[in-house]
Amino acid sequence: MRYFEFTIKPDDGAMHPVDKVILETPGVTREALVHVNALANGTGVMLYRLRGDPEVLTERLDGHPQLLSCSSIAVEGGTFHFYVHVEPGQPAGRLMSVAQKYALMIVPPLPFVAGGLRITIVGTHEMLQQALEELPEETHISVEQVGEYSPDDRNVLSLLTDRQLEVFEMAVEHGYYEIPRRATHEDIADELGCAPSTVDEHLRKAESRILTSLV
Repeated sequence: MRYFEFTIKPDDGAMHPVDKVILETPGVTREALVHVNALANGTGVMLYRLRGDPEVLTERLDGHPQLLSCSSIAVEGGTFHFYVHVEPGQPAGRLMSVAQKYALMIVPPLPFVAGGLRITIVGTHEMLQQALEELPEETHISVEQVGEYSPDDRNVLSLLTDRQLEVFEMAVEHGYYEIPRRATHEDIADELGCAPSTVDEHLRKAESRILTSLV
C-alpha cells in the first residue's frame, strides 16, 4: 500500500460552507480535523481541533442552513474540539466521494495549513493516481510526498519519501551521523550520483519529519 500526502487549497480556503464560517470567525483558528466521515444519508461529521472561544463560534454558526448540530468538546485553556454534523457541501463532499469510490483510507489528523488542508490518503498506487485526477477542479492540489504506508505509528521512517529514505539510509550506512563523522554530503552524493546540495536538502527534510514526529 502507498500513501499520498497532499495539500488541497480551495479558492476561498474552506472545505465546506460551515468550515468557511469557522475560518472567518474572529479569534478562532483551525488547527486540524481529527475525524471526518461521510454518512449513508449523504451528511457528514467532522471533529475539529480549534483554538479560541467556543462560545463565539457557536453563536456565529447558529441558524446556519447546512449545520445540523454542533458541540464543543474537551475545552482546555485556549484549545477545544468542535463536533459538527453537516449537510453535503463542497469540496469536502467530493473528496469523501472519491475516497469511497476508490476504497481509500484518509489518515487523521488532517492539519490546516495556509489557505487549505493537508491530507494523507492510503491505497494502491493506481487507485491513488485515479483519485487525484478526480478531485474538485475548483481546488488547487499540490502533492507533498509519496511513499510506502506503514500503519505502525512508531515506524517514523514511514514518514519519509522514497528518495528521502534512500538518502537517509545511505548517510547512516556511511557514518554521516557518527562522532566524528566518517562521511560528508559529497561522499553520499558520489554514492547516489547526485549533487551535494540535493543530499543536504533531503537530509534536512528527513531529519525535520523524524524529529517532529518524536517531539
